[in-house]
Amino acid sequence: MRTLISTAFVSLDGVVEAPGGEPGYRNSGWTVELVDFVPEAYEIKGREQGEAAALLLGRVSYEAFSPVWPDMAEFPEYRRMPKYVVSTTLGEENLVTNWGETTILRSLDEVAALKETEGGPIIVHGSAALNRSLSDAGLIDRYHLLVFPLLLGAGKRLFSDTDKDAQRLKLVEHEVYANGIQKNVFDVVR
Repeated sequence: MRTLISTAFVSLDGVVEAPGGEPGYRNSGWTVELVDFVPEAYEIKGREQGEAAALLLGRVSYEAFSPVWPDMAEFPEYRRMPKYVVSTTLGEENLVTNWGETTILRSLDEVAALKETEGGPIIVHGSAALNRSLSDAGLIDRYHLLVFPLLLGAGKRLFSDTDKDAQRLKLVEHEVYANGIQKNVFDVVR
């Protein structure tokens, strides 16, 4: 079974919306504009590319990343690996042609089936709504969180507010950086 990893930039109050400057959110760009850059805090981002075997995205994140990420020097490994987009509305004609193999999955059942295939870890970037659904369905195995020392208030959140049983997590890696960012890597306890 493949490991499904959720990776996120998250504020202390749980917001994940528009960390890099995506339009339409009041505090857009909060990771680069409101916290000093400390390169070592982002080491995990490079490591994720080396460890992941596939990239999983929701439609909104795919539509935001696919015009930009294929040509970015910061994401060379993601160009080569297979990508999966979970969407009920995206069509094959909406997929970019310069980002490698991309498959549309129409349901969480298809994500669960993907996890049962051979291969390395599958990493989820962005995709707030997808992350909440994956978590509620018990499909996430690990979280890579860079927690920023910010309270953003309103905005899309990483975790749902669904009334459900508590989910235990095991802290397997952590570090605090000079700019106040905390790296927390958690395995989901089953």
